[in-house]
Amino acid sequence: MLACVSSVVLVGAEPRPVDVEVFVGGGQPKFQLVGLPDAAVREAKERVRAAIQSSGFSFPGRRVVVNLAPADVPKGGSAYDLPIALGVLAASKAIPPECAGVVALGELALDGTVRTVRGGLGAAVVASRSRTRCLLPIDSAAEASCAADASIAAVGSLQEAIDVGRGATPGSPIPEVSPGAGEFGELAEVRGQATARRALEIAAAGGHHLLMSGPPGGGKTMLARCLPGIVPELAGQAVGEVALSWAAAGLSRSSPTIPPFRAPHHSASLAALIGGGSGIPQPGEVALAHHGTLFLDELGEFPVHLLDALRQPMEDGCVVVARKGASVRFSTRFQLVAATNPCPCGYEGDRLRTCSCAPGALARYQRRLSGPLLDRFDMAIRVPRVEPGAMGGDPGERSAVVASRVAAARRRQAGRGVINARLDRRRLDELSWSEESGTLLDTAMKRSTLTARGWDRARRVAATIADLAGVGEIRGEHVLEALTYRGVR
Repeated sequence: MLACVSSVVLVGAEPRPVDVEVFVGGGQPKFQLVGLPDAAVREAKERVRAAIQSSGFSFPGRRVVVNLAPADVPKGGSAYDLPIALGVLAASKAIPPECAGVVALGELALDGTVRTVRGGLGAAVVASRSRTRCLLPIDSAAEASCAADASIAAVGSLQEAIDVGRGATPGSPIPEVSPGAGEFGELAEVRGQATARRALEIAAAGGHHLLMSGPPGGGKTMLARCLPGIVPELAGQAVGEVALSWAAAGLSRSSPTIPPFRAPHHSASLAALIGGGSGIPQPGEVALAHHGTLFLDELGEFPVHLLDALRQPMEDGCVVVARKGASVRFSTRFQLVAATNPCPCGYEGDRLRTCSCAPGALARYQRRLSGPLLDRFDMAIRVPRVEPGAMGGDPGERSAVVASRVAAARRRQAGRGVINARLDRRRLDELSWSEESGTLLDTAMKRSTLTARGWDRARRVAATIADLAGVGEIRGEHVLEALTYRGVR
C-alpha cells in the first residue's frame, strides 16, 4: 500500500512542500529512507518505530520505503518524524487513509510525544496554499497561528494526531502568544538632544535611514535603542515574512508583532551580515532585520567591504546569496540606523575637548565610509555633547507620546501603499507640492552637492515631515527641514 503525507522544507526563507511518500509491501522486513535525508532524518527510523509501538500500534513486519520528494532537495532535522509515522500507519492500513491527508511537522519522542521543531510557520504557509489541515506541535502551532491563515491543529502526541485526522478531536488548545513589550529604550530618559529626538521621530514615521555622528557619551546608541518603542507593530503579511526569515536561521520570536531590532558587532563576517554558509545559504543580519531596524554601532569600525556590501540590499530591498548548487533570495526591507564617532579619538569638532588624532588619521577614518554608502542615508545628524544642566532638567516626552504621532503619520501613508522611505519617483511626483517647495529643491540642486538620489531622499523626508504635521501639502518649511538633514543649509 502507498500513502502520502505532506510536510515542508525551508529553502532560504521560502517554504516548499515535501511529499512524504510511504510504501509498505512484500519482501524482507526493512526500513529505507530516501530523498537526500541528513543524519537526523535517517535516525527517524528508530524514533518512528518506537513511537508507533508506544502508541499501541504494531510496526509493519514488511518492507517499508519512505521517499521525501522532491528527491533533489536536501532534507534535514527531526521534523519529518510525525509525517513519516502517519504515512507508515496509513500505508499499512492501521489508520484510515484520511489521517494522512494533512500537512504535518514534528519530532517524535520514543513514547509517542510530539516535540517542538522549527519550521512550523512554513508548514502552515504550505497548508494554507493547498487548503489542507496542518498538524503541528503545540508551541509551533502557537507561533504559526499568529502569522499564517491556515487551519492549524496542535497535537501533543502521535495518538492525538491520529485522532485529529479521524475527526475525533480538534486537537489541543493553541496557546495565545502575547505580543510582549520588547526590550528597548525609553525616550524620556534621553536628556537634551532636541534635534536628535526630532530626527529619530521623523525616521520612525517614514522608515528613513538615519546616521548619527558625535563624540562619545552624547546618547547616539541610547537614541537608536529607543526606535523600536516608537514604531508601529507589525501587521498582516509582514508578521509572516519576518517569522519565516527567522525560522530559516533556526530562530524564533517571542513577540511576533514587535519589529525586529538587530545590532551586529563590527567584527561580524560577511556571511553573518549578508547571508551565506555551507549548503543552503542562511539569512544574515540584513534579512533578520526585515521590516525592522538594523543598527550598526561604531560604524567607522566596520570593515570597508562589509559596509559596501550593504549598498545593494538597502537599495533593492532584497539580496540574492548564491552558492554552488543553490541560489536563495532574502527580503531586506530594513531601516538602517548607524552611529559613529567623527574620528578615532571621538572628539573632532567637540566644544570642550580637542581632537588628539595623529595627522592623516581623520582622513583615513572618514574614507572607511564611502560616498555611495553615505548618500543612501536619508538623514545625517550631529549628536553633540549634552549641554550643562540638561541632565538634571525635566525629562522629555515619553516614547508612548511620540509613538502616537508616528502612528498617525503612518496612517496617512497607508493610502500610498508603502511607507515614505519606499516611495518611487512617480509616487513622489503625485504628492501635493507647494510652489515654494519646488523652488527650494531646485536651488539646492544648483548650489549644493545634492545628488539625484539625494534629491529624491530629501523629498521623501519632507513628505514625512508634512505627515507628522498633519497637512496634505508639502510646503517650503518641510523641504527646508529635510534639506538640513542632508547637510544642505
